[in-house]
Amino acid sequence: MREQEEGRGLTRRRMLGVGGALGLVAAAGLSTSAALARRPSITGAELRSAVPLPPPFQVPLPIPAVLKPVGTSGGADHYEITQREASAEILPAVKTPLWTYGGTFPGPTIESRRGRPVTVTHRNELPLPTVVHLHGGRTPAASDGYPTDLVLPEGRHDAATHTGHGSGHGMHDPRAVVTKLTRDYTFPLDQRPTLLWYHDHRMDFTAPAIWRGLAGLHIVRDDAEDDLGLPAGPRELPLMIADRAFAADGGLAYPALDPTLRERPGVREAYLAGVLGDVILVNGAPWPVHEVDAARYRLRVLNASNARHYELEAVTDDGRRLDLVQIGADQGLLAAPVTHASLPIAPAERYDVIVDFSGVPIGGRVRILNRLGSGRTRDVMAFRVARRAADDSRIPRTLSHDLPVWRRSEAVRVRDFAFRAGRMRGDHGWLIGGLPFDPARSDVTTRLGDVEVWRLVADVHHPVHLHLVGFRVLSRSGRPPLPHDAGLKDTISLRPGEAVEIITRFDGYRGRYLFHCHNAEHEDMGMMANLEII
Repeated sequence: MREQEEGRGLTRRRMLGVGGALGLVAAAGLSTSAALARRPSITGAELRSAVPLPPPFQVPLPIPAVLKPVGTSGGADHYEITQREASAEILPAVKTPLWTYGGTFPGPTIESRRGRPVTVTHRNELPLPTVVHLHGGRTPAASDGYPTDLVLPEGRHDAATHTGHGSGHGMHDPRAVVTKLTRDYTFPLDQRPTLLWYHDHRMDFTAPAIWRGLAGLHIVRDDAEDDLGLPAGPRELPLMIADRAFAADGGLAYPALDPTLRERPGVREAYLAGVLGDVILVNGAPWPVHEVDAARYRLRVLNASNARHYELEAVTDDGRRLDLVQIGADQGLLAAPVTHASLPIAPAERYDVIVDFSGVPIGGRVRILNRLGSGRTRDVMAFRVARRAADDSRIPRTLSHDLPVWRRSEAVRVRDFAFRAGRMRGDHGWLIGGLPFDPARSDVTTRLGDVEVWRLVADVHHPVHLHLVGFRVLSRSGRPPLPHDAGLKDTISLRPGEAVEIITRFDGYRGRYLFHCHNAEHEDMGMMANLEII
């Protein structure tokens, strides 16, 4: 296949350019990272599709269906989702096999009210074990989707043959809670309104599972946000951005060492730094176009790519950039809006932005471009302004009063973590503090309610995600946070050679959680650690 030839043909120069110089980084540490920081802002290698790709801005933007609860008794909503194989026409006239939540990619969207609990019964009809994590959810540990808490498919009830109980990494997790066929995940949703997403989190094989389609959106709302007068209804658009590559048979190309995803985790050497696709999908459609009114729109953007970073800008056909007015981050509304000309977004980050199309001529087009892309990956999607329309929406100067304020003086401890390439059981790996993930090892123990400052240092790009809690960004390499760091986050984009300080309070629930790099290939190759809240 073409992507295999592409992988074999990677030159030393190109490997360095895409941040794939693992051996150099491991040997030289951050001195190499300083050099990498001056290279292109990309970590990973790109697969090339082996099928003809459609022109951009032809396919309509799909909006994922909102799932209806099967029950609403006892002050809680109950949903059912079946994980199953399906086939979809992602590229025009090409059938692509997928792993799906409920038969679609993305999976169905769940819409919730703050403080109203939700239980989702997931049924696994896929050929392999799965785990569901609600990313950004304040979730009890039993429902957080720990990587070894597997849901086994029918006919595969020997947990010892699956990851976490004798995987390719030979690890055993005595605390794993394995269920057969179904599992109930309960989400109290006692948290700020925001855009969450759910995805597979099986140990060692998260990256290929997400790549095959296991991702969906979960939106939390409340009355205070509803009363702000922000664009709503058809003028509120969820946008899940994800890159993929397609094999000659129409399937999704992925350079797994074990294409069955059963035994040996990881990817071919050329892709150790991360897998990038050459097709940009939004809500599962390639470079789509959406018809809009000449009015304000609320774009709820998720980067669901495995490893690709974007820097988004909205540009009219005559070259004028429209403001991206950020009103929210990973964990909900900012205190006040922040206006950007362009907005960087790392894997798993979410941004809530307002774009005003009222100044665009009728029939005019606004393209969403990726300043970090080249060729086809520079285009993301487009909007075509179809008609004049009344618009009573607004962007209040004050958005939220409930953002937590934590001060350094409150922190009971400061911790340092280095996110770097290294060796893992004789192979290339990605390590936190020099160690690859081991579910049986306790990495960080903290008390419920403690405030801590964490200092995170990177060699190449690492989007670092903390489960359970949101955090504030205190500094980047000793300087103030960047404008897009505002608000409460759960994923922070570390740039090559960068040191970032964050502060959080570990509240919510006791139990075993995780923090990890959300470059999904890095995560599968060891860049994950345990977080025990006691």
